[in-house]
Amino acid sequence: MTEKIGYVSMNQIVQKINLGHINDLHFAILDLVNEFEFITSRQLCQMLDYKGIEYKSQDKLNNKLEQLVKSKILTRYYFSSEDGQGIYRIYCLEKMGKYLLTSRGTECKWQQSDNTKPVAMIKKRLAGNQVLIAYLKKVKAFDEYVVKPSLTAKTLGKTFKATGGAIKLTKNSKSITFVFEVIRREEDWKKKLVDKMKMYKDFYENFVPGDSGFMSLPQLIIVCEDELHTKEAFKEIVTNGVEISKIKLYFTTDLRQIEENLTKTLIEFKLDEVSNKYKVEDVELKLLD
Repeated sequence: MTEKIGYVSMNQIVQKINLGHINDLHFAILDLVNEFEFITSRQLCQMLDYKGIEYKSQDKLNNKLEQLVKSKILTRYYFSSEDGQGIYRIYCLEKMGKYLLTSRGTECKWQQSDNTKPVAMIKKRLAGNQVLIAYLKKVKAFDEYVVKPSLTAKTLGKTFKATGGAIKLTKNSKSITFVFEVIRREEDWKKKLVDKMKMYKDFYENFVPGDSGFMSLPQLIIVCEDELHTKEAFKEIVTNGVEISKIKLYFTTDLRQIEENLTKTLIEFKLDEVSNKYKVEDVELKLLD
């Protein structure tokens, strides 16, 4: 559900900027909304903390967001939480927001159609945001993140984006990149997963250093809704023959990102030679301390 606010002119917004009613904090918020496309107020707080930008309190930030919505610079959506425990607010750019960012020389690819994206796509973005934030807050080796990394499937001739973003971890001058693919139980999710895995398989199995900006193979991690979903997703991948021979495929869930320490938040499915069945095993990565 989205809110509708009356017309606001660019002259009114320029006046608000001149009077200091729209200030540097407002622009910091705009930059983050532009970068993430869809983001909750809590995620905005966490990212402002990470960037060392002072906003005083969640209430003060909410007031700033209210001003931006009323000025038609941002649009706000209300979503009910999965467990029905409450409603959370999601922000994305509005046309005036794009004008303001481009006038300051900031690249902004927002289009009007972005605000009509399916709910499942928005939820993937929010889940991806939460994974990136968990890593930047909890992992000492965290180096940098990319919200929408692009990869190229050479044989298929397609460029595609990892729905959950990517993070680079660096320790003792050695780096590894994690690429996150978020999946939700949306309509046709199994077919969508198989189609996406075909592109990942193409990317990985034809990889040479430098492809899509990666000097070595990134680690692919599938982010599922819950533990059962990881099994359902793995079954689809194996049944449709879209496993990737060059890497171990890791899985995680939304809930696992809440752990204090992320060292044991990844799982993999290993084939038991005796029973010839797959077993779930926790993957312990010291790098995630």
